[in-house]
Amino acid sequence: MDNRIHIIGIGDDGPKSLTAAYLNLIQEAEVLVGGERHLALFPDIGSERIVLKGGLTQTVDRLIGLQESHRVVVLASGDPLFYGIAGFIAKRAGSGAVSIHPHLSSVQLVFAKMGESWHDAVLESVHGRPLKGLAQRIDGKAKVALLTDEVNSPAAIAAYLREFGMDEYDAFVAENLGGEGEKYGWWTLADMAGGEFSPLNIVVLRRKHDAPAIRAGFGFEDYEFDQRKPDKGLITKKEVRVLSLGELKLKRDSTVWDIGAGSGSVAVECARLAPFGQVFALEKNEGDLVNIENNRRKFRADMTIIHAKAPDGLDGLPDPDAVFIGGSGGELRELIRICCQRLKDGGRIVVNAATIETLAAAQSALKEQIFAVNIALVQISRSKPILDMTRFEGLNPIYVITGFRQAGAAAEEGGKERS
Repeated sequence: MDNRIHIIGIGDDGPKSLTAAYLNLIQEAEVLVGGERHLALFPDIGSERIVLKGGLTQTVDRLIGLQESHRVVVLASGDPLFYGIAGFIAKRAGSGAVSIHPHLSSVQLVFAKMGESWHDAVLESVHGRPLKGLAQRIDGKAKVALLTDEVNSPAAIAAYLREFGMDEYDAFVAENLGGEGEKYGWWTLADMAGGEFSPLNIVVLRRKHDAPAIRAGFGFEDYEFDQRKPDKGLITKKEVRVLSLGELKLKRDSTVWDIGAGSGSVAVECARLAPFGQVFALEKNEGDLVNIENNRRKFRADMTIIHAKAPDGLDGLPDPDAVFIGGSGGELRELIRICCQRLKDGGRIVVNAATIETLAAAQSALKEQIFAVNIALVQISRSKPILDMTRFEGLNPIYVITGFRQAGAAAEEGGKERS
């Protein structure tokens, strides 16, 4: 007996899409597994039938136990290796314990209906996942395929993208591909936001040829950000911001705290540099929140804005990979202590200080937590025209203080807590 778990992809047209060999595997199944919709296609098969819902780990462990003595077949939609169950089962059971039989994926089918290639498309899924962060992940991409669900429907996706002014995209929506009621066509985001769609659908976004230039890179100009007037207010200047971002050493999925966010310029840049992460911008001054929100939308940086004076507001946040402190409201020592305790292994804390008193307090607080400290004094002058000549105007000098846990310090700290 073949003891492998057979995972079979099915199209929306059900058994008609399957080869004779696949149908034979299903007919011989003693344990048939799948969603309710899939199991309903084969009502009389399997002495044991298992519905895939929550608790996948327990279900898959059960299948691993059954496969030694039973023929186990799992039914899935389309290509079960594309955001499907097959990868999870293979990882849990071992690749040698499974046999995967893919059908055409929904992405292949939708691009076939469009008559366009898809090797250059960006693939994203909001199926069972939040829309949060999608804006910075797809901004500027020419072609994006989106797997949806009943909550994150085409209408909800359109409303979300329009919040960030992303009307440079048109959308192709395909419903019930390969099945009864198949329907597909092009939509503007404005029309799609008010449309109604079948729960089984896929969305492709295509950037218009005459769309505005893509905002690329990082280190955006200070004037691009909404900020407090008339002083051009609370903003980390571009040159200092770029250096601070370099010191944070962000990864694509980093969790970042920006404390004392001001205009949100650092948080915006972090969100774009860590598109698969989470960025939290904390600001105590209510008047600055509007500027942060405006910059969030303008730069398509879907971070979370929190009105709080840190360390208030930090308790409910996930532990950070990086912390930027641009303002502390007089709580710097306690704030650094909390950040050091919450920081993930390998994480970094960057503090910007305009005074030697803040520099001394930050350095002392970091060393108290057994953190290594690097300090850079940044003195920048920018060119200014004077008649037909050029002069330079100096910006306020800023101390960029970087703290990170020294090797072995975490283990030593843990030992002290246990003793």
